[in-house]
Amino acid sequence: MHILLVASAFNSLTQRVHAELRDRGHTLDVHLASSDDALRDALDVCGPELVIAPMLKRAIPEDVWRKHTCLIVHPGPVGDRGPSSLDWAINAGVERWGVTVLQANGEMDAGDVWASVAFPVPRVGKSDLYRNEASDAASAAVLLAVDRFASGVHAPQPQAQLRNRAAAGTRPAYPQSLRRIRWQRDSTETVLRKLRAADSSPGVLDELLGSEWHLHGGYPEDELKGRPGELLATRAGAICRATADGAVWIPELRPRRRPGEPRPFKLPAVQALAGRLPALPELPVRPELSGLSESSSFVPAADRDRRTWSDIRYREEGAVGFLSFAFPGGAMSTSHCRRLLDAYVTACSRPTTVLVLGGTRDFFSNGIHLNVIDAADDPGAESWANINAMNDLVEAVLTTTDRLVVSALGGNAAAGGAMLALAADEVWCRAGVVLNPHYRLMGLYGSEYWTYTLPRRVGAEAADRLTQEALPVSASAGWRLGLVDRLIECCPQDFSGEVTRSAVRLAKSSGMQERIASKKQARELDESVRPLSLYREAELSSMLRTFSDPDAPYHALRRAFVRKQPPAETPSHLIRVGATGR
Repeated sequence: MHILLVASAFNSLTQRVHAELRDRGHTLDVHLASSDDALRDALDVCGPELVIAPMLKRAIPEDVWRKHTCLIVHPGPVGDRGPSSLDWAINAGVERWGVTVLQANGEMDAGDVWASVAFPVPRVGKSDLYRNEASDAASAAVLLAVDRFASGVHAPQPQAQLRNRAAAGTRPAYPQSLRRIRWQRDSTETVLRKLRAADSSPGVLDELLGSEWHLHGGYPEDELKGRPGELLATRAGAICRATADGAVWIPELRPRRRPGEPRPFKLPAVQALAGRLPALPELPVRPELSGLSESSSFVPAADRDRRTWSDIRYREEGAVGFLSFAFPGGAMSTSHCRRLLDAYVTACSRPTTVLVLGGTRDFFSNGIHLNVIDAADDPGAESWANINAMNDLVEAVLTTTDRLVVSALGGNAAAGGAMLALAADEVWCRAGVVLNPHYRLMGLYGSEYWTYTLPRRVGAEAADRLTQEALPVSASAGWRLGLVDRLIECCPQDFSGEVTRSAVRLAKSSGMQERIASKKQARELDESVRPLSLYREAELSSMLRTFSDPDAPYHALRRAFVRKQPPAETPSHLIRVGATGR
């Protein structure tokens, strides 16, 4: 079937629907909604059999939905209506929610139902929930709805016939007045719930150090206390702020937009507050695990069950080391890369035979930190520092020859983050992961040794196609291509446990030492044919030319990305896309 995807942005859910529909043999066009007339023109050109809107912030005009079957993906159960479904659900503390695929009609979210799938609501941020449990449910609902439509015999059901006690009817956009944190009386759990419901967008508007900021992200702290609202400490770019009964860590801030100014963007909290922040202690997590360096920047086993925040953690199970990291939005700044490299080197000093990178839910990595780069005094120079720090980290993984390294992706990976994953000996992916192993859309040639790792896994022809097409790849398609070695079918909450069990079995498997020895020999052979330094030099020479040229498209593309400026028209690479493998 030929399907048109209509979306306000080619976001994570739209990418997943795109990838999974291609996997099932459908051809696709994408239209990024800008105006009703542009949508009509797109429909005239592509002539779809079905229209699907995975994430659409505007109504489909009446003449369009009367002429075409248009399926809307709503992140709420049957009967729920409005633009802030997940915000209301998280703030209400619901344990289960749902995704509904409904047919567009004259009332928003009120059309007949083609499919509805429920999902659990763990205590995670809204964006994490959206990319994982909600995305799983949405994918299942869309595929079911497409199959029902293709059958030609299924009749969608009016919502009035489908009673649902979980739904609350039509609700408005969730206002900042309800998000407001009352530091003098709100408990830690209340503050965290408000922060979770706004973590990526729109953030919680608050006053801090005499200015208004949107707070993004929130994690509990079980030891530090102070006057409610007081700033207590910093850690790895985050700030700790006292609540009525404890404290929370807030990793990122975004200044409130002022009339006439460019749209501001999120930054690590300490960086955002530069020049305003009072003298606060920088509190690393206690390095109490025997044998770890006192300067180590990750959480040891003795602290891993504490209610505190760190973006890098380490633990061991038998002969397996687990080095997990969780950077907001999957973006890795120069500082993130250097601290993770330090943690990786320290983890490699431990007597393990398998080292797992990642292994938690949500993003693995999306590569260099474009927000931090754009905020720098010299974005070109910061780009250069960031890409070299990423290269240093990837090189350390590639040259580890005394143990097996596994990349465990519980969430999406893109650009240099995807190449970081491919540097490992094995790549394990949760089945709902979407991969974007390319750089072209940001105007970059790419680095992180991709010219070595990508062809090594998929062959030169497929590597060229992946980087030039610049399309999202599902985990299952990645497995068929050779990007992924193991698919893990589980819900997001179970991924860590599944990875732990699989890694422990791997470490105990027969022939482990022989396999490590064989790995070392293969690396030495590859090095003799063409040293890694030559791959790095060739990639970085192209990157340096781009970073040093103020007129290079990368700089304008980066600025548009961090300020969330929509493209003037749908990018050409999203038009008339064939099924996977065709």
